Amino acid sequence: MELLEFFAEYPKVALAFSGGTDSAYLLYAALKSGANVQPYYVKTAFQPRFEWKDARRLCRQLGVELSVVERDIFRCAQVVKNSSDRCYHCKKEMFSAMKARAALEGFPVLIDGTNASDDAGDRPGMRAIRELQVRSPLRECGITKAQVRKLSKEAGLFTWKKPAYACLATRIPAGTALTQEALKKVEAAEERLFQIGFSDFRVRVFHGAARLQFPEDQLSEAFRRREEIKSVLAPYYSQVLLDLETR
Repeated sequence: MELLEFFAEYPKVALAFSGGTDSAYLLYAALKSGANVQPYYVKTAFQPRFEWKDARRLCRQLGVELSVVERDIFRCAQVVKNSSDRCYHCKKEMFSAMKARAALEGFPVLIDGTNASDDAGDRPGMRAIRELQVRSPLRECGITKAQVRKLSKEAGLFTWKKPAYACLATRIPAGTALTQEALKKVEAAEERLFQIGFSDFRVRVFHGAARLQFPEDQLSEAFRRREEIKSVLAPYYSQVLLDLETR
């Protein structure tokens, strides 16, 4: 199946829109095909500010209005508990909210940006999406992440080279309860590292310390600039560790 065929079969859809590479291209493709598509962004404490900013910027670029669904994710006890299946409960909460809102506004089908490179096995988040009968056109049409980036670049979307980004909750070890304070510290620390030129990294919490994971091509620079990194992260973490396992 081609994307054009998918949108011919489903001409009116709601899109779970994150501002990332995959959902950005899917929004573009839906609009290009002539589908009536409405992007929905779920705004929670788990999404960093730059994702919210990118989502709005992309919608402005494509001339489409973004619908925002605000959720207090800390009201979901199963999510706050942060067990190994946290992602299932979080996705269930977020996608249920989008699906209900979309149905009320006349959009019977909810789609997301899962692509053919994503593991569609029994991961907790994927299980929630299947249970809610969310469609994944990119995966269904066999479009990989590399193809999404190539097509996005050709379309002139600024998201074509945007690194993959997991939500802030993934920085906290499973079994450690999530708090607003912990997530805010992670977000602030990552924002500072972005500001001094690093990209596609993670600041993970490890026994109260910041455990930094960089791509292989940035490891040597991170070590060389270790004193600078310690300095910019000092307001958030008293200990900063460099993980030699690349992300």
